[in-house]
Amino acid sequence: MRLSKFLPSSLFLTISIVPLTWAQSTPTTAGLNALPEVEFSRLSQRDPNPLGEKALAIHPEQWKHGETEHFIYHFVDSFVVTPISVEAEFHYRVVAKELEREQPAGDTKSHIYVFERPADWQQFQKLGRLEPWTGGIHSQGSLFIVRNPAFKFSNNTLGHEIAHLILHRFYSDAIPCWLDEGFAQYVSKGAHASYQRARGYISKPHSQAIATQDLIPLTVLVAMTQPPSERVEIFYNESERFVRFLASTDKPRFLALLDALARHQPFDSTVLRIYAGEFASAAVLEEKFRDYAAKDSETSSQLAGE
Repeated sequence: MRLSKFLPSSLFLTISIVPLTWAQSTPTTAGLNALPEVEFSRLSQRDPNPLGEKALAIHPEQWKHGETEHFIYHFVDSFVVTPISVEAEFHYRVVAKELEREQPAGDTKSHIYVFERPADWQQFQKLGRLEPWTGGIHSQGSLFIVRNPAFKFSNNTLGHEIAHLILHRFYSDAIPCWLDEGFAQYVSKGAHASYQRARGYISKPHSQAIATQDLIPLTVLVAMTQPPSERVEIFYNESERFVRFLASTDKPRFLALLDALARHQPFDSTVLRIYAGEFASAAVLEEKFRDYAAKDSETSSQLAGE
């Protein structure tokens, strides 16, 4: 089972567009624009992921359900899930436009499970055999997250995981780990900043520079099947930076590379073929990327909607 986990909370301050801020908020009654509830038996699609059944088995009487155009939600309180549903649809439009792809024929909606009580989440972690530090998990096209209604979250974490869901829908055979995580970081940073600006906040995407001596060699990075526990922060930052580098060098070629790697073509020969004229060799690619990775500046994102 391929899993994409949230980063440990200790890393939120370094990878988010803005630092994770928690402010006490008082739950409010659902308004007129709240996500409408739908009886479970009337949902348009069922989740084939066995983790979904395990989630709904925890206090089954508490779960409510709803759906939007591209997602199905399982939740406890509408005031918690409603902003998630709005942001999820926003990110879907941004990511789909960034990928320049139409919605897949016969598209299956992604399921999002929203836990509110830490105790319920801990029980789910045990049932799903998850690491105790996880604050959410993407598994087989479904997303499981914990959102304590006593706190307000301000970062790109939700967008990062929504990006994983959408990539899974367009590339169901999976893509390399660095590309999956790097693209999710790349697109969610720009999308979250755009989402915040639309609501009157001053927000700009920021791509984290990496000291040259800290970089993971590209031959090692592209071969990794999961983030290395001892260098997880570098892995996420470098993967995002590498995706941004390739996309800013030539966006159509980057999308062609994404399609090729989704078909499991080898990275080394494929990137040089697709970027012919840009990178004469793997050594040139490495050198140019190392120079790019060390530069620290606010991005001028190519994201759709920016």
